[in-house]
Amino acid sequence: MLLDSIRTQLDSLSKSEKKVALAVLENPELTISENITSLAKNAQVSEPTVVRFCRAIGYDGWHEFKLKLAQGLAVAPPGTDESPLQDDLAIDLVSKICSRSINTLLDLRNNLDPDAIQRTLDLLARANKIEFYGQGTSGIVATDAQHKFFRSGIPTVAYTDPHIHSISAALLQKGDVVVAISQRGSSPLLLRSVQLARRAGADVVALTPSGTPLAELATVLVPIDLRFDADPYTPISARLAHLVVIDILAVGLALKRGPEFRRKMQSAQKALQKLDMQFDSFLQMPQNARR
Repeated sequence: MLLDSIRTQLDSLSKSEKKVALAVLENPELTISENITSLAKNAQVSEPTVVRFCRAIGYDGWHEFKLKLAQGLAVAPPGTDESPLQDDLAIDLVSKICSRSINTLLDLRNNLDPDAIQRTLDLLARANKIEFYGQGTSGIVATDAQHKFFRSGIPTVAYTDPHIHSISAALLQKGDVVVAISQRGSSPLLLRSVQLARRAGADVVALTPSGTPLAELATVLVPIDLRFDADPYTPISARLAHLVVIDILAVGLALKRGPEFRRKMQSAQKALQKLDMQFDSFLQMPQNARR
């Protein structure tokens, strides 16, 4: 959500820009209903400072920022409690978990930077090799990414063991690309591997929140800014957002590689289907005929 993105970037803002940020965070609904002059007055800054604040967090100006804020609040208004409770019935769990996932994806759609996606696709299309690094929950995403990308025709691998991806990172070369995945962007072991990769000449795409140490090391940052709190179920939604971004990149790369590549993928799919049909026929045979 945009408000969470603002919170993560507070430390990187100037003193006057931070005043605007705090005014927005204190009353986001009022920010939507008022004009730039009113916000500047509430924050005790000038109107150009409000514009600088909007640009500092990634928007062209006041109107784009206000639109994105309105969209974010429409998806998940402040105070909305979707946390599962001890006494929740099955119907409550269905509603809360599905609503959380839907809100996460709507928020992702409204705020995902298409320019960052395009720059990432350009890097991946030129890559000699693609390596996905992730640990813990993000390691699951990395493994899923390898499963989707290995069909791209570009050598692809996923490493979830920090010792292994640190060794691999040190052996990379210019033209190789690392996609580093992290829900918090601060794992020391992952950061070390990314530093080794950059030192070896590889490019790094980071799928992580803005303003994090991992974001600072990236060649291209694809910011995924979601709220983190003490709720142990929060990573469920975060992982869903990362998986969708991986899908976007996998489909985008397949399209970017052109119709000839698409025909190869279709041939591979037909071969797999033929194998499945042969196995089904085998299972339908009488047991004495299988010997």
